[in-house]
Amino acid sequence: MQIQDLPYPDPGVPDAHSGPRFLWWLGRNQLGGQLKSLAWGLLHFTSVTGLPFCVGFAIQAVVDRSGARLALSGGLLALCGMLIALGDTFLHRAAVTNWITAAARVQQLLARKTAQLGSALTRRVAAGEIVAVSTGDVEKIGWFVEAVSRFTAAALSVVFVCVALVVYQPALGIVVAVGVPILALAVLPLLPRATRRADFQREKAGRATELASDTVAGLRVLRGIGGEELFLDRYRAASQEVRHAAVRSARMWALISGIQVLLPGLLLITVVWYGVGLARDDRITIGELVTVYSAVMLLSYPLRHFEEIAMAYSFSRPSAKRAARVLSLERATDTAGSLDASVPSGDMHDPATGLLVPAGRLTAVVCGDPDAAGRLAERLGGHAAEEASSDTSVRLGGVPLDELPLDSARTAVLVQDKDPVLLSGTLRELLDVPGSGDITPEEALAAAQCGDVLEALIQGSLDAADPMDARITERGRSLSGGQRQRLALARSLITDPEVLVLDEPTSAVDSHTEARIADGIRSLREGRTTVVFTSSPLLLDLADRVVLVHEGEVAAVGAHRELVHGEPRYRAVVTRETDEEAAASLGEVLDGGVVEGGLRDGVRDGGAAKHDPPKKDSHQSHGSKHGKPTLSDVLNELEEIEETA
Repeated sequence: MQIQDLPYPDPGVPDAHSGPRFLWWLGRNQLGGQLKSLAWGLLHFTSVTGLPFCVGFAIQAVVDRSGARLALSGGLLALCGMLIALGDTFLHRAAVTNWITAAARVQQLLARKTAQLGSALTRRVAAGEIVAVSTGDVEKIGWFVEAVSRFTAAALSVVFVCVALVVYQPALGIVVAVGVPILALAVLPLLPRATRRADFQREKAGRATELASDTVAGLRVLRGIGGEELFLDRYRAASQEVRHAAVRSARMWALISGIQVLLPGLLLITVVWYGVGLARDDRITIGELVTVYSAVMLLSYPLRHFEEIAMAYSFSRPSAKRAARVLSLERATDTAGSLDASVPSGDMHDPATGLLVPAGRLTAVVCGDPDAAGRLAERLGGHAAEEASSDTSVRLGGVPLDELPLDSARTAVLVQDKDPVLLSGTLRELLDVPGSGDITPEEALAAAQCGDVLEALIQGSLDAADPMDARITERGRSLSGGQRQRLALARSLITDPEVLVLDEPTSAVDSHTEARIADGIRSLREGRTTVVFTSSPLLLDLADRVVLVHEGEVAAVGAHRELVHGEPRYRAVVTRETDEEAAASLGEVLDGGVVEGGLRDGVRDGGAAKHDPPKKDSHQSHGSKHGKPTLSDVLNELEEIEETA
């Protein structure tokens, strides 16, 4: 695999049982690149370690006054130099390729796992940890995978030099052959402590990264409650812990590096001292002494890779462990492939809450707790909790969604949460999503009431005559909350899934726009199953069926007007009044005898009648969550009508 061939068509199925097994799996899947790097590494290191023999041969030629041998040694030195340059160039190329391709494989695996788990991922792993794994951890994993082949080439070169010295000059070669293994193994007792300190540092750094990521994600909320300084102090303390851990880890690695310098120096002194004595006794020649001396001096170069592989493994092991933890996550009952890939149809049923969504109808779901509504919306999309089983998973047409292949499940059900994300690009690219083809972008935009959004995009674009070619900034920051919400709704409508689940799709728009959007959704989704989580009377009044979910269970089912009149808990959620206030206010109005005909129906409809004033964007509302009129507003309006009469 070359860099230009990335991404992988299929990154494979990783062995995520543990960090070391994941690293081993990565190495096996890059066997071709590893062998190529090993071959170039052997050429490079062998050429480097061959220089001392050429130098010793040249010096001995000078001592013996042999011009032919001196010329031959010069040619051998030039050849070694070219081989060193060639081997180093292609070793670096192969090593970087192995590093990048290993990191790319891990990133693809993480991206695939994120897509498979969807919103369930962040419930099981902190968002900051996912960021840490996909950035710094990926780099360190790639480093170790790449360093293995270079270390192997360096180790083989050291063995080759030791054997060659024993054959070339046994008296000094045996000293080197005994001393080099001591050099390589001397730092082993220090490695466990260094590894523990590196693990501790990585753990602290990971926590700091998680804290920073989560703080940035919730910065707007923190500013709203004045919590910036609190979290700043927490991050400052976490960063100081990382600094102290890094210093302690660096001290240990500095000690190991010092030993790697000290012991080769001692070996070099021993060789020179012993070799000089042998030369005085004429047991070795000057050229042989220089050869052994040069070989020992150059051995420090491949020996450095022993330290590097130890560092790479120490830093990559916790990274691989965290990556394996994320990659080992599965869906609650992941039996994808057990059923055929056909998309089921029919009624949707959630056994956990008792919610029944009839096929082909618009069902509105009212929850007093917005978080509970979001969790239920995720369940309807097939994202069950970890403890869920096939008996409690949501069923579509009698088929558990968790037992469907992932593609089929996501084709069958689309969930748009209350905070949809818009990616940067043109509007045409934003709306270029998989769908049935029965709904055009123009129809979806019209149903979502995006006319003013198109005008805003044209006005903000310098070169786009067609609004579909106008660019949208990252996360749609140049648009208002209501405009972003409507574009996301249009995108969801284009997909035209078997079941469309919308979580508060109109919470950031005014009442007049909301009424038109409600009509557009009902018209465009005619005959298709649609579930809307909302407490807006305008949407509830147009629904074929309204379901009240209270404390995790279906509490009431019926039409909007019926539930407002006969279900206090429903009325409390829709009108934003407490049960006592709603009961008292409604009793006062009905006993007063001033409400007649359509006005009485308007009260029973929770204040969603034609007298409703326009509401502002949800973030500007100082009253109820969505800016909807309460029952008190209706009563005040009735009093004004009575005084006028």
